[in-house]
Amino acid sequence: MRSAVRRWERLTRPVHPETAAVLAERWAALPEAVRTPAQSLGRHAVGCEGTHGVFPKCNLTCTPCYHSADANKVRVDGTHTVREVDTQMAYFRERRGPYAHAQLIGGEVSLLPPEDHAAALLRMRAHGREPMSMTHGDFDADYLQRLVLDDAGALRLGRVSFAAHFDSLMRGRRGAVRPRTEAELHPFRERFVQMFLDTRRELGLRYYLAHNMTVTPANVGQLAETVRAVLPMGFSMMSFQPAAHVGDERRWRESYQEMSIDAVWAALEEGVGHRVPYEGVEFGDPRCNRTAFGFLADGSWVSLLHPDDARDMAARDRFFDHFGGVAFTGTAPHLLAVKVARVLRHHPGDLVVALRWAARTVRRTGGARRLAGAARRGTLRPMTFEVHSFMDAAQVAPAWDLLQRGIVAEDPELLATQERLTACTYTMAHPETGQLVPACAQHSVLDVAENVELRRLLPLTVVN
Repeated sequence: MRSAVRRWERLTRPVHPETAAVLAERWAALPEAVRTPAQSLGRHAVGCEGTHGVFPKCNLTCTPCYHSADANKVRVDGTHTVREVDTQMAYFRERRGPYAHAQLIGGEVSLLPPEDHAAALLRMRAHGREPMSMTHGDFDADYLQRLVLDDAGALRLGRVSFAAHFDSLMRGRRGAVRPRTEAELHPFRERFVQMFLDTRRELGLRYYLAHNMTVTPANVGQLAETVRAVLPMGFSMMSFQPAAHVGDERRWRESYQEMSIDAVWAALEEGVGHRVPYEGVEFGDPRCNRTAFGFLADGSWVSLLHPDDARDMAARDRFFDHFGGVAFTGTAPHLLAVKVARVLRHHPGDLVVALRWAARTVRRTGGARRLAGAARRGTLRPMTFEVHSFMDAAQVAPAWDLLQRGIVAEDPELLATQERLTACTYTMAHPETGQLVPACAQHSVLDVAENVELRRLLPLTVVN
């Protein structure tokens, strides 16, 4: 009985000791300028994780494309994918603690056979990662069902997360080979969501869907209309990436340096119809990331935090101080309830603060009656907005080289790039070198040599 009690105590401990240590290490490594009261890295999150070199091939051609010129000269090999995913996730577990969000990313994930795709997701979960599959969304319901069902027809994946990339810069989508406008892709966006809705009704599958879109001067003028069209479709996140000069130079068509994170956010707010405050919570360097958490009620977006409201900011600070390392997603509800209760036992005043914050949020929604009505009508759901701004390879390569040699750049632009790399919230694992590499350094510096080696390891034509 004493042994069982000890196991239960460890299982319901609000913050895992490894998580606490990793968060402290992450906070200490951040540049001083980003250690703000709004910063979540090192206080609530260790950051997002991603795979690399596991399936670089894609069957669409995009302008721009962040893959190196050799990416499509590598064959998709499920055995290689599962093995590499397992190795990389094991290293993340060792270095970054027992829980994090991770992206199964490379080329196009649906080129993997469904069995290998499922095996990769299950290996990620086995290492405490909450996986999200990155796709262009051009696959059918049959693939989705074969992914989530085992040979006996039972759900082997009760919940999946997908981030689907749709924009008019993509070429080769079935039915929209060369779209001229974002509006041409709305039926394909709707069909993607409907596929998951139908699967949920038929099989009980739970899911989370994100909508990704690359933004350049060619399509930024259509962003607001795209936001208005996508909001009611059923996605739970909309993420935008101002294009950067990274990857295959043959697919650069314009000066992407003209596209700033400010311009993209302004277009997003135009589409929403009002201010979308992002200042309340930061993920890494705000020059790289802006995120706004909220929800939709009858089509209207409501922010969970208002940075202009001192009471909201005080509630945020208490959350970081007392609940910072608690894993709210990926934890069984009954265990999470006990974890929260254990925190409240030491900080009972947090319950009053939370209730007052909830009351303010309900008032901002238009009142409890409207909120309940939206829930009944099925128009109440979470909606997160995000802009993630990658950096040009010409900036990243020299800055990364200096960082590897322990040299602080004197050039202001290179120094800013070093700061952003150090505060990066999106990381790739390299157990062979003992490194955790920022995504911009991976794509700008390491992908080229990696894909050349993969061409030798996994040639398109196998000669016996």
